[in-house]
Amino acid sequence: MNIALLLIIVIAVVLAIVGGLNTALNWLLWVALIVGVIALIAFLFRVISGSRS
Repeated sequence: MNIALLLIIVIAVVLAIVGGLNTALNWLLWVALIVGVIALIAFLFRVISGSRS
């Protein structure tokens, strides 16, 4: 009985960690997309404005 309970607890902890990592990676993906869009806009702004030397 104790082994089954320990196994259930270990599986629950592993699933909680994997779920937390999934949420963190999903959040980081959105942050990376937003930063990428901002960098693309800044790059296009520099290309369109050109060098005024």
